[in-house]
Formats: sequence, C-alpha cells, structure tokens
Amino acid sequence: MGTWLIYALLSAVTAALVAIFGKIGLKDIDANSATAIRAVIMALFLLGVVIVQGKFMQLGEIFAQRKAMTFIVLSGAAGALSWLFYFLALKGGKVSQVGPIDKLSVVLAVLLAFFFLGEKISWVNALGVAMIAGGAVLVAVK
Repeated sequence: MGTWLIYALLSAVTAALVAIFGKIGLKDIDANSATAIRAVIMALFLLGVVIVQGKFMQLGEIFAQRKAMTFIVLSGAAGALSWLFYFLALKGGKVSQVGPIDKLSVVLAVLLAFFFLGEKISWVNALGVAMIAGGAVLVAVK
C-alpha cells in the first residue's frame, strides 16, 4: 500500500469527522462565522506543523515564487468558498445528504484534471467516476 493511499484514507476519515463535528457545532450559530473561526484554527494548527517540522524558513521561498503563489491563493480562495458553502449546507441539511453531494467534488476533480491537466482516464476509471456520481445522488435522495 502506497503512502498516498494511507494519507487519502486518513483524509477521508478526518473529513467525515469535520462533517459530524461541524453539524453539532453549527447548532444555533451563524455558519459563516463558524467557518471563519475554523479557518483561523486551521491556519494556526498548520503553521504549528510547519514550525515543528523545521520548515518555517521555507515559507519565504514559496512567497517568492509568483506562479506558485498565484495558484496557492486561488486554491485557498476556492477552499474557503467550498467550506463556506459546505457549512451553510450542513446548517440546513442532513450530514447524510450534504456529505455525499459534497463528494461530487471527486467527480469534478477527475473531469477538470482530464480537461485542464491532461490526466488520462481509463474506461475502468470513468466507470468508477460515474458510479461515484450515481452513488452520491442515490445516497442524498430522500
């Protein structure tokens, strides 16, 4: 098993916890304010990780690379919008419905990678992506 797969599985588990903890935490509070607090906590946590790893000085090198910074900023803005919409959806919907629809991002990511990054998709991969899309819709339907 590759390291990437272990990290991907850990990502899935922790993302599931985000949905559960977020839904419980959103009771009687504003979703956008909660998302802002969550973002600050994430930033501080991740800055701590960089410091503990001894990579704090590398941040300057990253800031100096214009192209990298442009896409990191765009990714950050897309991530922030994603979490704003996700928490708004959780506020009004069930985790069992919001979660699967949110995972349509997998389908969209594969399609965007195909069109914009030139990544290849085999017929087996395409079938899997179609099944993810169909499964997300079936799980989310009341």
